[in-house]
Amino acid sequence: MVAYGFKRWFSPQIQDGTKTHTIRGHRRRHAHQGEELQLFEGMRSLHCRKIIPDPICVAVLPIVIISSDLIDCGIAYIEIDGLPLHRDEIEPFAVSDGFSPDRLRGIAPAALVASTARETMGRFWRSTQPGSRFEGVLIRWRS
Repeated sequence: MVAYGFKRWFSPQIQDGTKTHTIRGHRRRHAHQGEELQLFEGMRSLHCRKIIPDPICVAVLPIVIISSDLIDCGIAYIEIDGLPLHRDEIEPFAVSDGFSPDRLRGIAPAALVASTARETMGRFWRSTQPGSRFEGVLIRWRS
């Protein structure tokens, strides 16, 4: 069983089932398909809590994200399992990853929330990831 920590502003979306995946950098061990996951808010803190009962991992796919300060939307390119998303698919993907401005307004830092999910995701990525190219895994689950 593998545990993943989330910012508190993602918890409501995990609880209502609108966020059913996470993007993570490479590490020694990630979940495997068919394995239970533990999803926590505030991991390694006094306020740590399990968000939902342990869901099952349904996929672990390679992902590449390229962000850029040169474009307003922040996210220039996303590739999942070797297939690039069309520019019209990036916004819905950003929404499914929990970056809908309507869902974050008032609970996430105001500087993070933009007018679109793609731009909000771009702000988050540029503030948390070194460099413009990210390579990792997309972990999907079902409750």
